Amino acid sequence: MVLSNNLNPGMILSINGELYRVDSCVKVTVPKGAPFIKTKLRDLGSDALVEKSFKLNQNLKDVTLAERKLEFLYLEGKDYLFLDIGNLEQVLIPSQIVGDKVNFLKEGVDVKAAFYGNTIFAIELPQFLELMVAKTDGKEGRGSNPNATKIAVLETGAHIEVPPFIEVGDIIKVDTKTDEYIQRV
Repeated sequence: MVLSNNLNPGMILSINGELYRVDSCVKVTVPKGAPFIKTKLRDLGSDALVEKSFKLNQNLKDVTLAERKLEFLYLEGKDYLFLDIGNLEQVLIPSQIVGDKVNFLKEGVDVKAAFYGNTIFAIELPQFLELMVAKTDGKEGRGSNPNATKIAVLETGAHIEVPPFIEVGDIIKVDTKTDEYIQRV
C-alpha cells in the first residue's frame, strides 16, 4: 500500500482490478475545500490515458511488475512466440502488446518483458540492434548535399534513413528507441 501523497511518476497502481502506471501527479490546493492529488494514469491494458483524483493520505494498492528476459522465436498466427530464458517455457504475446516493436524483431532477439502474475503488459527491445539491409531505395544522394540520406528496408521490414554509401547486404547498427541509423558494422 502507498499513500496518495507519496505517488511518483512510473509507479504501478492496481485500481478496481485494473493496472495503471502513474504518468504525472500534482497536489492541488483550493481556497475552499480539501486539497487533493490529481493524477494522469496510463491504463496498462488499453494504453489509454485517464485522469483520477485522490484524497490526501488515501491508501492505494501499488504493485511491482516482474521483469523477465524472453527470446523471440517466431510469429504464430497473429501472435508472437517467445521463449522465457529463465524457465524455458514458451510465452505467446498478443500483437497489440508487441505493437510497432515488431519492426525490429527477428529470430533470436532478446527482450525484457514486464509481467504481473502470468499477464504480460509490455516488452522492451535492446536499445541497439545489428540488422542487415535487405533493400534500399536506390536513389543516390551523393551530389553536393553532405547530409543526403536514402531509405533502407531492413531484414525485419523496418524502414529507416541511412547514408548514401549503405548498400544491400550491409549490417548496420540501429537505435530501436529513435529508429535511427548509428553506424555500419
